[in-house]
Amino acid sequence: MAPALSRSLGASPTAALLCSSSSSPLATASSRASSLGFGALLSSRSFPGKSFPSPRLGWKLEKRGRGKGAVRCEAAVAEKDAAEEASGEKFEYQAEVSRLLDLIVHSLYSHKEVFLRELVSNASDALDKLRFLSVTNSSLLGDAGELEVRIKPDPENGTITITDTGIGMTRDELIDCLGTIAQSGTSKFLKALKENKDIGADNGLIGQFGVGFYSAFLVAEKVVVSTKSPKSDKQYVWEAVADSSSYVIREETDPEKLLRRGTQITLYLRPDDKFEFAEPTRIQSLVKNYSQFVSFPIYTWQEKSRTVEVRTKKSLVNLMLR
Repeated sequence: MAPALSRSLGASPTAALLCSSSSSPLATASSRASSLGFGALLSSRSFPGKSFPSPRLGWKLEKRGRGKGAVRCEAAVAEKDAAEEASGEKFEYQAEVSRLLDLIVHSLYSHKEVFLRELVSNASDALDKLRFLSVTNSSLLGDAGELEVRIKPDPENGTITITDTGIGMTRDELIDCLGTIAQSGTSKFLKALKENKDIGADNGLIGQFGVGFYSAFLVAEKVVVSTKSPKSDKQYVWEAVADSSSYVIREETDPEKLLRRGTQITLYLRPDDKFEFAEPTRIQSLVKNYSQFVSFPIYTWQEKSRTVEVRTKKSLVNLMLR
């Protein structure tokens, strides 16, 4: 906040805006301000309260005792709030996307598990695109490792993270790909879903109209997409929650979360879906079922345990006596 300018000088009427107890404080302030060129700003008719709004300056009437007062001027300085800057820039969804999300969030789509098929398919497409573009521009591959997909469910935190080393997205591509979709495709999907929902034939519809990414909201209350394109020096994060008409895009500044290339999608599962879709064995089963035609390796995170015999103190003594 900029420093406030406040003075009360009884000797000079042009230096201070003083208020007499025998007259209206606002009227006195207005008449005194006229000699300073502020007559248009301070008016008892325009400003019946104790504050005097202005686009650039903030004026406030203060009591100083013995029937006197002073006008306090606060200069407004354009300052960026650090917390607001870190939260990113807010965007509104295209109207068709909002309609689609409303439909998905309210569970009119019965086969929730297809979200994994769609996200793995998108990851495969990103890898395919990178491989195709690298034929004419090998620098796109860089040193970001093999072309692959990794899936890590986290039962403890109720999340699923899907990471690919594909082409990634720039900031503008995030807006184009995740904030807007072709109206014709969405309309056809909504119509087809309405016609098929009663007979349980919606299992493959969401992937036929280019809206597969949004199936993540079938099971997630929040989705975070972190992506790094070889065409950009910066990594960006797209974040949205279910039942919202907007999303946020910000630059990733945490060194521990930086990707060399590709896209990482983290789904924060709904409470009623955590137990099923954050379970490693369930995810592994779905991947086997839905990834038959994916030409890139898919790694799933699994917990493994083994039993180790621990000798007690007594058994060690017996062993030494033999």
